[in-house]
Amino acid sequence: MVDDKSGRTVMGTLIYNSEYNCLELDGYELRCGEFIELRVFGSWIPGQILVDPGGWYLFTLDHVGIRLHTGLPARFREPRGNGPFFLQSSEDIPARIIIVDDDVALLQALPRTILLRIPGTHVDIASTPDEALDKVRKQRYDAVVSDINMPGMDGLELLARIRDLQPGTPTLLITGHGEHNIAIQALRGGAYDYIQKPIERDQFIAALLRAVQTCQLRRQVEEQQRALELHSRSLERLVQQRTHELMEANATKDKVISLASDELRFPLKRLKDMSSILQRKLEGIEADELINRGFSDIDQSIRRIEGLVLELLKTSRIESSMFIPHRNYCDLAQLCQRALEEHCTESGALLTCELLDVPVAVEVGIEQIEQVLDTLLVNAREHATKDRPITVTLQRAALEAIIAIRDLNSPVELGSGLYVARKIIERQGGHLEIQNFPNNKSTIFIMLPLLVEQLIEDIDAGQELHTHGLWTIQYNEVASERQV
Repeated sequence: MVDDKSGRTVMGTLIYNSEYNCLELDGYELRCGEFIELRVFGSWIPGQILVDPGGWYLFTLDHVGIRLHTGLPARFREPRGNGPFFLQSSEDIPARIIIVDDDVALLQALPRTILLRIPGTHVDIASTPDEALDKVRKQRYDAVVSDINMPGMDGLELLARIRDLQPGTPTLLITGHGEHNIAIQALRGGAYDYIQKPIERDQFIAALLRAVQTCQLRRQVEEQQRALELHSRSLERLVQQRTHELMEANATKDKVISLASDELRFPLKRLKDMSSILQRKLEGIEADELINRGFSDIDQSIRRIEGLVLELLKTSRIESSMFIPHRNYCDLAQLCQRALEEHCTESGALLTCELLDVPVAVEVGIEQIEQVLDTLLVNAREHATKDRPITVTLQRAALEAIIAIRDLNSPVELGSGLYVARKIIERQGGHLEIQNFPNNKSTIFIMLPLLVEQLIEDIDAGQELHTHGLWTIQYNEVASERQV
């Protein structure tokens, strides 16, 4: 059956023409890449005609290959959508091939074979190696087909010259029958494959297809690598830019904190001096209780603002790496005892102590640890109640000494003071943790590394966990009453 519009056979029978080594559909020579349908068990199976060293086959939409032979019912089919195509390159650019041979007949026959089997291919020809080199210098090729025996310059020398001009272009060399040594020499010299005379069209087309696909895939990989390198360099520049901006922002923040702290210290000093002068003026005079309480609140506010200014300065020093811890050996139990006694003396709290006469050896900055304890206790005092004292324990566990401030009657939030305290402990090689519990209970843990000598003693004694100190702080005046 023939289509009136196209003149093509709509349905017929496949016939293999052995004389021309081709496949025909009722007299029409099929070409590689054409779409047809096979009738199999009453159903039409669409696919694309392809060829490999084993012969012709139909590549179906399910990626199944069906061998084609004489007698199979078939019909033409127009491709729908993006159907499979054996020679579609990754770049969707038609292949470009150059054929080099001094045989005029071969220069005429091979391009026709290639265009018939690989539609859309650009084929250039050259009758001499010099002409071929001129074209290779001007045009990038996906494959080079060259005779190995040519006057002036043989195929092996031409292969070496082409590899210098286009290193990634595969070359197929045509050799005479029985020239196995020359073929091996060609492969060792970098040839992609060799074709023996007389040339079998199917084998030649299959080898050429492999060479073209290899070349185009290699170029795609190279382009992707270049794109990745460009993207990587772009990311590196972006990271460097963002890092520089972050460093500038941190430097600006430190300058602002330092400047604000210095600016606040002067008016605070003036307020403190004026408050002292007014209090001296009122000495010996029966002042109203409201006035006395007002001065007390002023002094308390001034001390609080002074503390905030100092915390800002400490934060700035820590963030700008100006904070350098000076560590010394000390007994952590005695350090806690001294810090707690000073705190209770200043706050008027009652301190009870159960302390073992066994040292807890650490190597820390003594003044800095005392500062951390004072900050945490001042924060605890703000949330203290009369009926529930604050307990402080000192324990040794494994490789660490643990100070725990317990029964804080409100959730602890990480303000500037606690932030500075945590940074100080981290610079001492330890860490500070806060745990909040139900019913508004919380505990602060300070973990510091034990001295090596202490660790050896613990290992020898087989000691795991032992309490060395227990302190109880009972405040006579709670924070809410002080603020009335």
